[in-house]
Amino acid sequence: MLDTPESRVRLATWLIWVTPAFWSVNYLVARSAPGIIEPHALALGRWALAGLILAFIARSELWRERRSTLAHGWRYLVLGALGMLVCGAWVYQGAQTTTAMNIALIYAASPVLIALGAVIWLGERFSWRQALGVAVAMAGVFHVVVKGQWLSLGQVQWVTGDGWILLAMVSWAAYALLQKKWSTPLGSTARLAAICMGGVIVLLPFSIWEYLQADRPAWTMQATWLVVAAGLLPGIGAYWAYGFSQKVLGASRVAASLYLGPLYGGLAAWVVLGETMGWHHIMGAALILPGIYLASRR
Repeated sequence: MLDTPESRVRLATWLIWVTPAFWSVNYLVARSAPGIIEPHALALGRWALAGLILAFIARSELWRERRSTLAHGWRYLVLGALGMLVCGAWVYQGAQTTTAMNIALIYAASPVLIALGAVIWLGERFSWRQALGVAVAMAGVFHVVVKGQWLSLGQVQWVTGDGWILLAMVSWAAYALLQKKWSTPLGSTARLAAICMGGVIVLLPFSIWEYLQADRPAWTMQATWLVVAAGLLPGIGAYWAYGFSQKVLGASRVAASLYLGPLYGGLAAWVVLGETMGWHHIMGAALILPGIYLASRR
């Protein structure tokens, strides 16, 4: 299926629309985790599970490229710290005190950082049509997160959790750009497995510290299900799809897909949590979807 450049481009373009749906599961996990499992323990379980599955799938490639992987091990530690520690555990930490609206609003800036970084740092071309798509999609994102009430932006209450999410947003931009800048002989699956290994190494000491705390919650089956859900969908599914699409289409084009996050997150909250679906979601979709189309075109 992926033996021609055309088929790879078709799959990567399709994945642009699917990846944010995988990530929206993480909103549900983050909202359910407080009082059940600690942030670093959840992130460690998520990426240990994902890493084991990915390493098994790509075991032949990882063994064949073991010398190159070990030689660039520090890169996988850096990517693991950015993508698994900061964009994993710190998001769960922030979700304990901030709201979903604030998380969506802050993360809405990450595609802008990625697009600008791709143009300035990576030398990617960015057409006026893509710039228009980013602007239209950004308008749709803000329409969703402020529920159609643009004046409510001035009423956003910033709390400690917002700082954690802000750091995660900047870290995600750096993670996406470094993946594009640092070339590797590994394919998407093997590379993500190596990054997961780096993330587990970085997360381990923080998880041990959490485990030694007297007020940590006891491990339950609900905690296990949260780890499994986070590891399979926003873990393996979202990160693999994002890495593959970025490798094929470029960082700036794929970054625009993140604008679908608040829209998909709202749909997930409506279906799973029973939250009300409003006209602001529909109007936001009318802006976000065409914006994604324009921004993802060559």
